[in-house]
Amino acid sequence: MPIITLPDGSQKHFAQPLSVADVAASIGAGLAKAALAAKINGRLVDTSFIIQEDTALSLITDRDPEGLDILRHSCAHLLAQAVKNLFPDTQVTIGPMIENGFYYDFSRKEPFNANDLEKIQTKMEELVAANFQIKRSEMPRDEAVQFFKNLGEHYKAEIIASIPNNENISLYQQGDFIDLCRGPHVPNTGKLKAFKLMKVAGAYWRGDARNEMLQRIYGTAWTNKKDLEAYLHRLEEAEKRDHRKLGKNLDLFHFQEEAPGMIFWHSKGWTIYQQVESYVRKIFRENGYQEVHTPQVVDRSLWEKSGHWEKFREEMFTTKSEDRDYAVKPMNCPCHIQIYNQGLKSYRDLPLRLAEFGSCHRNEPSGALHGLLRVRNFVQDDAHIFCTEEQIQSEVSSFIDLLYKVYAHFGFKDVLIKLSTRPEKRVGSDEVWDKSEKALELALNQKNLQWQLQVGEGAFYGPKIEFSLKDSLDRVWQCGTIQVDFSMPQRLGAEYVATDGSRQTPVMLHRAILGSLERFIGILIEEHAGAFPLWLSPVQAVVLGITSAQDEYAQQVTKQLKEAGFRVEMDLRNEKINLKIREHTLQKVPYLLVVGKRESEQNTVSVRTRKGEDLGVISIEQLIEIFSKELKEKC
Repeated sequence: MPIITLPDGSQKHFAQPLSVADVAASIGAGLAKAALAAKINGRLVDTSFIIQEDTALSLITDRDPEGLDILRHSCAHLLAQAVKNLFPDTQVTIGPMIENGFYYDFSRKEPFNANDLEKIQTKMEELVAANFQIKRSEMPRDEAVQFFKNLGEHYKAEIIASIPNNENISLYQQGDFIDLCRGPHVPNTGKLKAFKLMKVAGAYWRGDARNEMLQRIYGTAWTNKKDLEAYLHRLEEAEKRDHRKLGKNLDLFHFQEEAPGMIFWHSKGWTIYQQVESYVRKIFRENGYQEVHTPQVVDRSLWEKSGHWEKFREEMFTTKSEDRDYAVKPMNCPCHIQIYNQGLKSYRDLPLRLAEFGSCHRNEPSGALHGLLRVRNFVQDDAHIFCTEEQIQSEVSSFIDLLYKVYAHFGFKDVLIKLSTRPEKRVGSDEVWDKSEKALELALNQKNLQWQLQVGEGAFYGPKIEFSLKDSLDRVWQCGTIQVDFSMPQRLGAEYVATDGSRQTPVMLHRAILGSLERFIGILIEEHAGAFPLWLSPVQAVVLGITSAQDEYAQQVTKQLKEAGFRVEMDLRNEKINLKIREHTLQKVPYLLVVGKRESEQNTVSVRTRKGEDLGVISIEQLIEIFSKELKEKC
């Protein structure tokens, strides 16, 4: 006689074992219809699961995060069923849910094309309308291997063969399609009402480049049509804001095959870069950092001592000279310790803050490269704070305040925080990790900040706080970080003389606010859709002459604004003024300064913004005042 305890603490008593669906029905018809799955003592199960004994139960609907995950996973199976119906010779492999959707990998001789995706989408909708019940069953491993071999599904058989022999295999069937899966899944295909196939890509079997290249079909799935349409709209907006397209259209940068993952900055793009770098350099100076510069190529022995060679060897670019092995630096920390080690330090010298615009190289896989957001050469606003254990809290606290100030200047207010703790492969004792993790947690709590825990996601040398930004399209970008490191300074011989005269190892705080400058600029491009605030705009204003009679006055205005410190160009082409305005508006220039006969006689300019606003006719002095105020306010 099972007793079911519900989330509100109430209990329901039943005379015999029953399914989750039966429990839902006993509560109400609406809930029975909405239930997608359940959580039994914390474990997700199907609604067909039979409850044999007393248990705590939470019903899962599409309002729960787990419910959306289950819908997406079930859509992956729906996709596989549709493909098998349409293309019976295709072999299915794996199909998980992912962020915003799902995918399924297929082995097929002919490539899927756009027409195929339309057919598959239509077939999936037909299978939803058929409302097939989704049934779970179990089969002994060896029997399951032979079962899928008989179906011609050799990839499935290979997966099952890798499972321990004493385990039963769970299978899910809907209509004539059966698949290997742990589940849970929705009760029937009729629950899947808001999905869309997106694209086809290549994917190696088991992620190994030595294996066959499969075809991966991606889809997105949501709880309702409204959410689906909202997501597709966000994708359209993201496409318009794609920094790679804007980089080309606005003449900011380019990439080419001769230097994969390396950026060719054009004049306008480099102007933005220099503005970001200059701003961060000012932040360094104002907050007690000493800017340094360290070598690009360093002997292998240093990376071995620091622990990076063992952990990151495959990501390093290496070279050889005079029988010595070198690595192009993938990060700056070991080199900063070398600067710290020059001369004996006292506790009075701490905290010592060393900062560098450190150019790093990492041998990222070519398939992972993505514009400015994932490159092989990048520069970090990197800094390392050498301090005592007693100074950790104040230094982390000051850093967090500074980070929020900087993000606000760039127009970001929504900051997401995660605390990442010790990974399985790490250096340092558990005692040291306990102290490090506690220090970061305490700093966050003293600030009353909301944060999430990421177990096992810390760096190999210490725990870290990750600061991520949410942009105008609700996309999340990880940028800033601060990490507590007791280990690397000790490995590389860093010391200071304590108050009692003893030699102690300093704590090193690894910290960055923007992270990779290249990546941050890519984020800025997409956040602002290329329409940068005045202080970042490569061209802040363009002086436009209506006729050649105003050329001399246009040149005078341009010179006056440049001497005032603004980035100004002029357009004296023999073209209609409306064409000039349109072209420079498309180039996202913040201010368009039109000069005609009246303006030249009155020593004024007619001001338009890139948004199409007409600010009227104003004097040059007033314009300089407007620009200066806007620059001071940053974003």
